[in-house]
Amino acid sequence: MPLKIELKPFERLLIGGTAIRNGSRRSSFVIETVTKFLRESDIILESEADTACKRLYLTLTVMYLAEVTSETEDLFITQANALIAAAPSMAPYLRDIHDFIAERDLYRALKRCKELIHYEQSLAERLAPPTASRG
Repeated sequence: MPLKIELKPFERLLIGGTAIRNGSRRSSFVIETVTKFLRESDIILESEADTACKRLYLTLTVMYLAEVTSETEDLFITQANALIAAAPSMAPYLRDIHDFIAERDLYRALKRCKELIHYEQSLAERLAPPTASRG
């Protein structure tokens, strides 16, 4: 089933291993074959992976775009175990992600990891020291 994609001006899209950047105008096109793709809003660059959950998301991105290998699966397990040791409340997210990987539904694993990133951010905000109010 064809998939119509609309890109905002200068939006980036990864299709397989190819990066595409739109021009200055909104555009649309149709993907007629089954392929893996990610919109710019779903991409985290290595330089942006500044938290443990974002680094996990980066690992999942590699698994999604380049197929699962034993090395990336081992890296995921190592990262997931470290996260559970540091914050056991992340276990439900990580269990779901692991299940999606086992089912080879890596796009849903990425989506669940985005939820984990938001959860990580909320934990960091709750743990941040209160700021002094200015009077």
